[in-house]
Amino acid sequence: MELKEGLQPASPNAQYFNSSVLSVSIIGVMQSEVPIEINEARAISLLNDVFLPINTRFSSIMVKDRKGEKQWKRVEVKLEEHVHFPIFPTGLLPTSYDEYLEDYMSNIAMEHFSQNKPLWEIHIVKYPTSNAAGTTIFKLHHALGDGYSLMGALLSCLQRADNPSLPLTFPSHQRSEPESGRESVCGRVSQLCSFIFYSVSDFFWSMLKSTLVEDDRTPIRSGAEGVECQPIVVSNMIFSMDCIKHIKAKLGVTVNDVITGIIFLGTRLYMQEISNKSTKSHSTALVLLNTRTMSGYKSIEEMIKPNSKVPWGNQFAFLHVPMPELKDHKSSNPLDFVLETSKIIKKKKSSFGVYLTGRLLEIVKKLRGPEAAARFVHGTIWNSSLSISNVIGPVEQVSLDNHPIKGLYFMVLGVPQSLIITLVSYMGNLRISAVMEKGFMDPQRFKSCVENAFEKILKAADDEIPI
Repeated sequence: MELKEGLQPASPNAQYFNSSVLSVSIIGVMQSEVPIEINEARAISLLNDVFLPINTRFSSIMVKDRKGEKQWKRVEVKLEEHVHFPIFPTGLLPTSYDEYLEDYMSNIAMEHFSQNKPLWEIHIVKYPTSNAAGTTIFKLHHALGDGYSLMGALLSCLQRADNPSLPLTFPSHQRSEPESGRESVCGRVSQLCSFIFYSVSDFFWSMLKSTLVEDDRTPIRSGAEGVECQPIVVSNMIFSMDCIKHIKAKLGVTVNDVITGIIFLGTRLYMQEISNKSTKSHSTALVLLNTRTMSGYKSIEEMIKPNSKVPWGNQFAFLHVPMPELKDHKSSNPLDFVLETSKIIKKKKSSFGVYLTGRLLEIVKKLRGPEAAARFVHGTIWNSSLSISNVIGPVEQVSLDNHPIKGLYFMVLGVPQSLIITLVSYMGNLRISAVMEKGFMDPQRFKSCVENAFEKILKAADDEIPI
């Protein structure tokens, strides 16, 4: 609801992600199949007619009130300040432009948004790379919303490439069947006791991980102060969703369990190649959990309604998931990484630990202010080794202003970690993007290890008797 001064309250997470200790942004990258013909005038027209009307956040800045709480204030947007057309040398080969684009993205990743204008910008790169005829880059501050919100906003700007009049469709989300209600009293009591035990243990473990217990320094965690401000390098991997679903069906787990298991095994293989002793290190991943009651995308109008079931904003929580250790080759079973990961995540999702941690954060904010709560969030991220975030993309190919998009991915920036992994499905494929601390991690070796992990798990699943 708009306040008398024309201000709207910023959500707690929005304040945490735009504070003195955290400034987290999201970069969305769309790879065009054809050369980009959009000029500045056309870009400004599209932004004014399509992008700005999506949400008032895109035409607002954050300001503090007397209590230190941040509010959203509507301002006049000077669109020309938000649109950028980088200039590279002309006449180079696509592989050379790969390097220019990589350096350019690393530079804009390190730049902080000005607090005097809305927290977003677009970069249109017209030079062809080995992966695309042109590249469109959206950089948005995480305070504007989470991946779900911003993907919803992006999708409202896109159309189906085959038939713009048809709606986009998304992979089906199958929930597991509820268990039979014919349980004994003893069984229900046992479940209640387990629920209480896991809730309490998860809560206290999260407390320790956010304050006192720090992950080991490893080949994926430099532990360097200010790591979030260091140059980055990005490695992209593409896998078939059909293969991932095949593994899921064989093991009787979820798609997310399979993907997380692949990432964990690939990461451990990379750690082993760099330092064999690090395979048994204490390393924890923060897996982002969407806390909305529904999983499918809704219209922007539905998302901004009061009391919406799929509200706009930052509606997620962190799950602390310890990475399984890598055993020796003779006794190692690649499927253990998927099955163990599935077991851990299932327990954490069925506990009340996430809710209790959220309530604690609210108490910290109320008693000590949003900056203190932001420091708690910073500690939660800093003490872990990597983060994993995913969004669901459309099944069909999409186009932006009649430019078919051959690939899309996103990155999370400004996080105090050496490794941040994001995932997005699109046109039957899954793209895994790894944002790494440049000069500390080897992107090609990491990519090779994750691809090797995928092959190992797929082969082992084919040899497994269906559950």
